[in-house]
Amino acid sequence: MKLVRYGQPGKEKPGLIDAEGKIRDLSGLIPDLSGEHLTHKFLDKLARARLSRLPLVRGRPRLAAPIARTGHFIGVGLNYVDHAKEAGLPVPSEPILFNKAPNCLSGPNDPVVMPKDGTKLDWEVELAIVIGDRASHVSERAAMSHVAGFCLCNDVSERAFQMNHGGQWMKGKCAPTFGPLGPYLVTPDEIPNVQRLNLWLDVNGKRMQTGNTKTMIFNVKKLVSYISDFMVLDPGDIITTGTPPGVGMGRKPARYLKPGDVVTLGADYLGEQSQEIIAWKRGM
Repeated sequence: MKLVRYGQPGKEKPGLIDAEGKIRDLSGLIPDLSGEHLTHKFLDKLARARLSRLPLVRGRPRLAAPIARTGHFIGVGLNYVDHAKEAGLPVPSEPILFNKAPNCLSGPNDPVVMPKDGTKLDWEVELAIVIGDRASHVSERAAMSHVAGFCLCNDVSERAFQMNHGGQWMKGKCAPTFGPLGPYLVTPDEIPNVQRLNLWLDVNGKRMQTGNTKTMIFNVKKLVSYISDFMVLDPGDIITTGTPPGVGMGRKPARYLKPGDVVTLGADYLGEQSQEIIAWKRGM
């Protein structure tokens, strides 16, 4: 299944994409996409429902992040060898983890706000994992049984905040709109091999990133298992798994985003996103 949330901010409803690419309303079956409604037990029940009888959604509504709420939004740093090299940092021997603020989640096509005092706004196309069943000390062999599905994510980063304020990465990862997610949550049965997904990202129509999840240093199973040894992962938690080379920081000379730029990104089976960069204003 491809699960979505649609509607204006604060009024989103759950839905799914049918075989013809149209949105069908799930709000008669579930209140939203989060928590218990992402467990395998519930998703299996939903898959058995007569989805063709659900109401069609008219028009082209705004798509929100496909997860209503997340307790943990976890980032993985330097998870592609070439990206570690372009950043001038050692290839990690264990996953590097950082936090993104849960409230930085935004819709896949919502604007990205350049934060107040931001000077080095950067892009990162990534595969994101969404947890379905609670995970604590799970083995790599069992890891996929705890995954609800996968999403496309742009791990937006403010490099000056990340690198020049004491070295704590989360400072550059948590501003509002820094977590575009979607357009949909894709259940694992829809993806033949999650470790063979092409990823790409353009800025103003120019290709900046091209990669494939087969070159991840730590794969999906390893990440879920590894992280579950340090914390409990709950339904709806998100792990964004790192980016391939081609970020603005790694270019020579460095190339950062500015208001008016448009970032477009996509991945096999996971759809596409597009965000315009806008300037921060008081009250945002």
